[in-house]
Amino acid sequence: MAFIHVCLNVADAERAADWYADNLGFERSWEFTTPDGDTRNLYVADGNGVELQLSDTEGADEFEEGTAYDHFAVKVDDVDAAFERIDNHGVVEEPGDQPEAGARTAFLKDPDGHTVELVQPLE
Repeated sequence: MAFIHVCLNVADAERAADWYADNLGFERSWEFTTPDGDTRNLYVADGNGVELQLSDTEGADEFEEGTAYDHFAVKVDDVDAAFERIDNHGVVEEPGDQPEAGARTAFLKDPDGHTVELVQPLE
């Protein structure tokens, strides 16, 4: 078994793909549109091949944050530097050490309000 992707509902797949590429270094990998033409699914991948499926359904531009989804994490070399340079759409938690987790972390929002955790392992 292997983890392959997380699907995020987004208002604009192009905007979301650009944000993940520009801010977190993901690259576009592939896309498809549903047979009815209503939903475009654009995939971006990290350097290990794990993908985010950015699902853009025509007419859907606001999403309620459910209780089942909380956040996803991205490993970075320097949490503070990444936090400062990323064009975030809301700070959830500023950088701080989490000794119990063995990491320095920060949380921010992407353009559609999904929470992204930045993780830097502590030495």
